[in-house]
Amino acid sequence: MSNEANPFESLQQQVQQAAAELDVDDDVIDRLSNPERVLDLNLSVELDDGTIGVFEAYRAQFNGDRGPYKGGIRYHPGVTRAEVKALSGWMVYKCAAVNVPYGGGKGGIKVDPSAYSDAELERLTRAYAKELRPLVGENRDIPAPDVNTGQREMNWFKDTYETLEGTTEPGVVTGKAIESGGSRGRVEATGRSVMLVVREAFEEFDWEMEDATVAVQGFGNAGSVAARLIDELGANVVAASDSRGGVYNPDGLDVSAAKAHKTETGALSGFDGATEEISNEELLTMDVDVLVPAALENAIDATLAEDVGAELIAEAANGPLTPEADEILAERDIYVIPDILANAGGVTVSYFEWVQNRQRFSWTEQRVNDELERYITEAFDSMISAYEDRDVTTLRTAMYVVALKRVMRAAEEGGIWP
Repeated sequence: MSNEANPFESLQQQVQQAAAELDVDDDVIDRLSNPERVLDLNLSVELDDGTIGVFEAYRAQFNGDRGPYKGGIRYHPGVTRAEVKALSGWMVYKCAAVNVPYGGGKGGIKVDPSAYSDAELERLTRAYAKELRPLVGENRDIPAPDVNTGQREMNWFKDTYETLEGTTEPGVVTGKAIESGGSRGRVEATGRSVMLVVREAFEEFDWEMEDATVAVQGFGNAGSVAARLIDELGANVVAASDSRGGVYNPDGLDVSAAKAHKTETGALSGFDGATEEISNEELLTMDVDVLVPAALENAIDATLAEDVGAELIAEAANGPLTPEADEILAERDIYVIPDILANAGGVTVSYFEWVQNRQRFSWTEQRVNDELERYITEAFDSMISAYEDRDVTTLRTAMYVVALKRVMRAAEEGGIWP
């Protein structure tokens, strides 16, 4: 596994590959593959022992041609400026892929949240919200949860913003708890979109879902929900892993029991429903029908790509393949459903939450799920059409062609200010 690929360079390469199919001028490519602005922060927070902790933090606003900037906030010791820039760019094309009226943004704090108390994390979140206050708002930039953040952090962020602004503005963030203006169906949304694209791919390629084998790398929210929902379609989840390792059972894992074990113990290892424990690398190269990488970027590099045994990869994580791995998998005729579609359920239901906040009207979970299915399946169909009509080499390039055309059209219609 490699962590050397620069995620921002990967994003730019993906945009350039799509632009080549559309004969886009170099100056347009340059504008649409670089962020409009990046905020660098050093957050000073009083820790429980009375000392001051200083934390690097970022917020990138990549492109706002199609609407307010939209993107999550992650807490992770590996957060970098390049990563946040890349993630904000992926959000632009993700939103365009599923045709929700947003641009792209992303934020992150370089921190290991497990090393700090809840009180310290609250102070850190509020310090971050205070610094972002001039940049965010329901019509400007709308943060959301990401790695190691969730409803709790979004509630803190919203409360800080509203208190400082002296207003009520639930749409300033999405991914909130229901009682704070969140949407039903949001927690499962990313995993649900992964399930939907896998289902659509099996129908498109005329494959049998019943007893198809599935391996899921990363058993957090997105990975575990995707595993459960794909399992409910009749497939057989035979392997799953988290940061500490993986578990395998050729007859299939009880996904709900595996999730309960991880919740109780903090890891999948030791799960008694498995016949053996495996490494993440073994899981990624397992001979299965479907592989779902649902962890962090660059999980599969060129070396691992040579050994991938799956026929279909659905990217639940952002940027889990390096560009070199992408090329190798294409040469091996392994289909990859790109992250900007596969995991777009989160931002799609975030859009629904934002709409509900602005209307002050809540939807039922059934309506949320029905609308999500419509958005994802329509986007899948547009990807397949571009793939077939343009004879491109990968589904990723096809989806980027669709998304880039939408962003370019909005940019052209808006014009460039002197």
